[in-house]
Amino acid sequence: MTKPAKLLEIDGRRQRSERSKQAIIDAMAAMIEEGNLIPTAQQASDRAGVGIRTVFRHFSDMENLFSIADTQRRAHIEGLFAGGDRHGSVSERIQKLVDYRGEQYELVANIARSSLAQRWRYKALHENYARYQRALGNDNFDWLPELRSLPKALQDSIEAQLSFEHWDRLRDHQNLGADAAKAAIAETLARLLGA
Repeated sequence: MTKPAKLLEIDGRRQRSERSKQAIIDAMAAMIEEGNLIPTAQQASDRAGVGIRTVFRHFSDMENLFSIADTQRRAHIEGLFAGGDRHGSVSERIQKLVDYRGEQYELVANIARSSLAQRWRYKALHENYARYQRALGNDNFDWLPELRSLPKALQDSIEAQLSFEHWDRLRDHQNLGADAAKAAIAETLARLLGA
């Protein structure tokens, strides 16, 4: 049985609306990945090929847009950090962990920088970034169960060594190449863990 013309028209409008909404989200994500860490609604509408009013018809404000975009990409970003060969001696696992995290941080650098730059402004970004950090902190214990026997202050220091902020400081502020940044972190962790 075919749908009446009026229902087909409504379905068509709904599909176009969903396509424009997704185009806005994709435009925002693409700009961030390209290095525009704080894209505006106007830039998103221009990139998506829709009017500015369309942006705010779909999203109540920019926080809502960032939050929905984060929710859509959450599984992908979390999946990036879920792998890695976690076998071997302590020193081997330290090196594997640092190599793995460094490679993933390079992939999400602009996304993380954007969240850091805007988390003071948007509660959703602040909460999302904190959630990612907790997950990475917990993941450290999976890579290096030896951390559990260390004093809390040392565990906290190691978590900081393995954070995106530390990676970004070494790469951006101290101008280290990826291999040099990995070597600096691995050496520090090896000394802290006596490996």
